[in-house]
Amino acid sequence: MAQSIKQLYGEKLGAIDGEIGHVKDFYFDDQNWAVRYLVADTGNWLPGRQVLLTPHALGTLYQDGKVIVANLTRKQIEDSPPIETHKPVSRQSEEEYYRYYGWPFYWLGDGLWGMGGFPILETPATPVPDRKAAAIAPQHEKTDGHLRSTRAVTGYNLQASDGILGHVCDFMMDDQSWAIGKLIVKIGNRFTGKEVVIPVNKVARISYDDSTVFVNLTKEAVVQSPEYLLVSNAAETQALPILAL
Repeated sequence: MAQSIKQLYGEKLGAIDGEIGHVKDFYFDDQNWAVRYLVADTGNWLPGRQVLLTPHALGTLYQDGKVIVANLTRKQIEDSPPIETHKPVSRQSEEEYYRYYGWPFYWLGDGLWGMGGFPILETPATPVPDRKAAAIAPQHEKTDGHLRSTRAVTGYNLQASDGILGHVCDFMMDDQSWAIGKLIVKIGNRFTGKEVVIPVNKVARISYDDSTVFVNLTKEAVVQSPEYLLVSNAAETQALPILAL
């Protein structure tokens, strides 16, 4: 099911043995549009620290009512290698993080998640940190320039082939593969304009220096894109595209 990322901000997060905080942000890979990490604000539990959780630990959203539950203990999360969320994430940090939990590297293989199209959801029986292995592994000091914050990209201008029209206001993500399939773009007046759905395969590139998303569409094609309607109820939140008049 398609899930609005904006609607997930602030949602409660749980571990196997208790709450761990709430959803702060998401990091996505702008090459294949997969969400690689959920950024958890741990609040008073781990003051001053934000932790990254991958879909390997989370599986399908909302397994337990309105709480997103990680298949990890609080102790495993507390002892995980720290990743500084205020800096670009380095591949070296990712390698140490993945070795700690015993998960396969998503960047090795042709699938969306390495060798497959979905993250492996089972937690290893004994995820023991192997810091010596991480220390002697090839060092990748260069940051992964393709990991981006959904919060940061929200608000970026949308550049059509013939001019700027609107801005990014949300992302639609598949809640099983964690792949972003569509951008939600606000066009027209800030208060009275409409929101339209743009498939990510229409995105040519993202300029982070210019805070702009470039699409292979004309302004007229953007205006004629399906309009976005958010339908919510107690059980689920889903996006329904409706034809623009």
